[in-house]
Amino acid sequence: MVVTGCYAQTNPSAVAAIPGVDVVLGTRDRHELPALLADLRKRVRPLVRVGDVFDERPRPVVPLREFAPGYTRAFVKVQDGCQHRCSFCIVPFARGASRSQPLPIVVEQVQSLVAAGYGEIVLTGVDLGHYGGDLAPRLSLAALVRRLLEIPGLRRLRLSSILPAYFTPELIETIAAEPRVCRHLHVPLQSGADRVLRAMRRPYNARLYRELIERLGATLPDLGLGTDVITGFPGEGAEDFAATEALLEALPFTYLHVFSYSDRRGTEAARLPASRVPPAEVRRRTARLRRLGAARSLAFRRAQMGRALEVLVLEQGEAGTLVGLTDNYLEVAFAGPDALRRAFTRVRITGLDGERLQGDRIDDAAEG
Repeated sequence: MVVTGCYAQTNPSAVAAIPGVDVVLGTRDRHELPALLADLRKRVRPLVRVGDVFDERPRPVVPLREFAPGYTRAFVKVQDGCQHRCSFCIVPFARGASRSQPLPIVVEQVQSLVAAGYGEIVLTGVDLGHYGGDLAPRLSLAALVRRLLEIPGLRRLRLSSILPAYFTPELIETIAAEPRVCRHLHVPLQSGADRVLRAMRRPYNARLYRELIERLGATLPDLGLGTDVITGFPGEGAEDFAATEALLEALPFTYLHVFSYSDRRGTEAARLPASRVPPAEVRRRTARLRRLGAARSLAFRRAQMGRALEVLVLEQGEAGTLVGLTDNYLEVAFAGPDALRRAFTRVRITGLDGERLQGDRIDDAAEG
């Protein structure tokens, strides 16, 4: 039993105390796993190997050529670590400083995955928008996107979560000008109250955030737009929550990720003298925003009725159906042959079933 990841990095003694754990690996030391397993029988267990994540020693790059059978989308991590110090977040202490994969390595990896038949490439990172800021010469996320779009055969490129400050005019123009970049963005908010944002040490205020989201909504039609929100941050008053709710209602989000605040040992927020929001009130606020998110998601799915959408077929569903994903992050179930898996096809939306759209596959020949 091997345990790795953020929890193993930040609290290795607690992980090592779990019965049955043989190896505890920090996030900096995961590449050592094959060598450790080779002679594990000779070692005292549990073996704990957790180094300093701020030690900037070169770390090996593992080429990624394929995912487990059944995957139709490929996830490429181009950046790790974070240079921000949000008061509630333990991630910088679990992942270290921001580090970007050199451009040639990313290009080679995406080329290999496209050649292997993956129709969609998802760029990921702990602080994805900071990509290239630590490289020499410096690069930007927009420059990376433009270079990847030059790869022959690339059908779709999706960006994961990006902080508001990284949406430069260059990045917005790059996304808007290229239909192969998915019309789906996730822009964390956390709070709509400036007082709380300052306590969280977030690098923006509510006005700047609103202006960005309004621009994205106006520039990218039919955008699937999500955000993260924390309820019950220490000292969050009723007026702060009301400001957050009002901002969420005013902006064109299509889904919300709502989290209840919880202390993380070692973070500034865990030591704040501000009064704690009563647990029952935190649950009430969380439930209220989740209802808002569910209503937004339903309205966005209903707005697709009658439209013809291109989907990437992800998997086989129930009773001979297939499940596909649109570029604006909606799942669609429709009847079709299993031979379409990992392929793109067009589907006309006809209904809803839970959180999935229902549709009929459009015969290309008939449509033409």
